[in-house]
Amino acid sequence: MVQTMRRCATVIKSLALAILFVFSATVTWSRQPEADQVDDYVKQRMHELQIPGLSMAVVKEGRIVKASGYGMANVETSSPATPETVYKAASLSKPFIAAAILLLMQEGRIGLDDKVSKYVDDSPEKWKGITVRHLLTHTSGIVRDPVDYHPYNEQPITDVIRSVYPLPLSFQPGDKWLYSNVGYYVLAEIITKVSGKPWDKFITERLFAPAHMISTRTTTVTDVIPLRANGYQQKDSGMVNAENWIAVRPSGAFLSTVLDLAKWDVLLDSGSPIKPSSRKLMWTPVTLNDKTRADYGFGWYVDSFLGRARIHHDGQFPGFRSDYEHFDDDKLTVIVLANSDNASLASIALKVAGFYAPELATPPFSLSANVPSEPLRNGNPITIKITAKDDGKAAPDSVVEMEIWDEAGHPVYKQDKQNESFDAGQTNSYTFVWTPGKAGRYTINIGAYGPHWSPSYSWQPKAATITVN
Repeated sequence: MVQTMRRCATVIKSLALAILFVFSATVTWSRQPEADQVDDYVKQRMHELQIPGLSMAVVKEGRIVKASGYGMANVETSSPATPETVYKAASLSKPFIAAAILLLMQEGRIGLDDKVSKYVDDSPEKWKGITVRHLLTHTSGIVRDPVDYHPYNEQPITDVIRSVYPLPLSFQPGDKWLYSNVGYYVLAEIITKVSGKPWDKFITERLFAPAHMISTRTTTVTDVIPLRANGYQQKDSGMVNAENWIAVRPSGAFLSTVLDLAKWDVLLDSGSPIKPSSRKLMWTPVTLNDKTRADYGFGWYVDSFLGRARIHHDGQFPGFRSDYEHFDDDKLTVIVLANSDNASLASIALKVAGFYAPELATPPFSLSANVPSEPLRNGNPITIKITAKDDGKAAPDSVVEMEIWDEAGHPVYKQDKQNESFDAGQTNSYTFVWTPGKAGRYTINIGAYGPHWSPSYSWQPKAATITVN
């Protein structure tokens, strides 16, 4: 009887621990002093953005200092998200395509200024000026997405590429920057042609294997993938399972984990097989024909955040989002994968970066609005004065936005000021004008954001109210 009771107690204890694990769903490798803050912040943002499951890794000075999972990888089976959870990386696959091209360049088998026609025999005459460099940097002029892409059919890459041959270029190669998924289809075909192996096999053998990225591979709907996350979308009716595309897009080909991507980050720092000179090429902004620069290198966005060099890429597929933020000056990388396509993860990753590098901590802002106190007449312009004060560190290239919401909480008007820069302690004032379309009670909401609207520095809801008769 005593042994039976002990066994029951052991089972109950194990079950309780399992339930606790499922609901906390947080696995941390290296607990840092700020870890509780990070975890609390991530959980809060997941709740606000309705993200079911999220995994994150932080690499600092070549070492994984945090690897965590939050929420559910599969809501229906109550399977927790962990650092080993496998997600669709979507366009975060592009750096691997670019790295494979650079490997072939290092071996003297590809020239960055080689014409595409050298490798794609039937390419149209209008493509004669397009080079490998143009494809890597999204400056080829080729359209963004294929016109003959069928997500639920397995299609040869060459068929998808040929489907855009009849279309005109958006501009002459090198004149402008235009994100092109099709361009990365062409790069994959070049890898196959030059290496003599399918592009995905070449990348696996030459990049994933040296990095010991054992969970990274091309997407599939038929193979059994241990620890695979299910993708979700939010509809008006609630959470639903996302579409599960069959076709493999080279521009967004791979499944991966935050641990594997952290290994990739360490590999890039090692100088092998990607040489430091090649890494520098990847992370150098492209120069256009008119000598201006675009914020993209070879498979990576290249810009700055709070004056610090920022190398990054994100991705989106039905039911999935990804974001990879690398700060070379700070020897810091934050990688986030999630099984919801509701919202960009860059804001989360950038905020987390600030917990590990003070130079990247987001500046605090105070926001206020001043409006006429008396009721206003419908149809007449209303002047709204906004004040934004930077209470801490400098905030270059910022965005200040005003939103007006009706009584049901629906936005009815938005206006913003972009490319705004603040010194520490600086106050800027803005005057917006809005003409209401109907009577009612409205609220003024104000936000301050970093470059390209990410991350959020401050959000002040109900900064003021307006009554319209």
